[in-house]
Amino acid sequence: MSKKTKVVLYVILTLIAVYFLFPFVYMFFSTFKSETEAVAYPPSFLPDIWNWQNYVDAWNAQPFGTFLKNSVIVTVGSALGSMVSAALVAYGFARFQFRGKNILFMLLLSTMMIPWDVTMIPQYMEFNMFGWLNTLKPLIVPSWFGSAYYIFLMRQFLMGVPKDFEEAARIDGANAFQIFYKIYVPIMRPSLILVGVLNMLAAWNDYLGPLIFLQERSKYTLALGLASFKGVYSQEIVPMLCITVIMIVPPILIFLFAQKYIIEGTGGAIK
Repeated sequence: MSKKTKVVLYVILTLIAVYFLFPFVYMFFSTFKSETEAVAYPPSFLPDIWNWQNYVDAWNAQPFGTFLKNSVIVTVGSALGSMVSAALVAYGFARFQFRGKNILFMLLLSTMMIPWDVTMIPQYMEFNMFGWLNTLKPLIVPSWFGSAYYIFLMRQFLMGVPKDFEEAARIDGANAFQIFYKIYVPIMRPSLILVGVLNMLAAWNDYLGPLIFLQERSKYTLALGLASFKGVYSQEIVPMLCITVIMIVPPILIFLFAQKYIIEGTGGAIK
């Protein structure tokens, strides 16, 4: 590819990036505007007066500190559960030979075709029987039983790992769990981080799950709190924009931190 072609390509990609980023940048600047200025037409890109108090007022309008704490608990708990369960199950499917393994793996993959809407009512009835409704457990505990997609992802990664590491460890007297913990877990670090990031993004942005299983406002997550905030401030756009900006910052930071591992986690190379 010639230098001129590269320049043209970069210019086109930059313009496309600006096109998609413009709404988010405009939303961010609008959080500092007054309500009148935010809804004025024709709209202005930058505020006349930068009102930082908008964030304070929006945050104090509802117990968003409690909502944030609940979201962090759910996000971290479900991410850890997905990483642990996916790694263990994928290790079993990739490294152990037992009767019916392929059939069980195909059954596991077939669960990916079942939409969550179908299992929603049975799950609600099950959690009601356990007494878990209006708690954070329905949002955390299921992730500790594995996800078919994450298990498939990590199994494919492990299938690309040579068995020489495992055989050498067995000669040294290591058992199956020691091999998993000391040999394969360090090798699976990119895939583990990938699974953790994907699950964190899904749990952080989850709205339907908290809506179904939570009733008290003290148990709301940030996504559900933002939705209820729209009902309180149905005529005011600036407070909703402020909370929306606060909510999208953590996923952006997580992606920027983990983008290297997201790329590495899809492959099976060993350094």
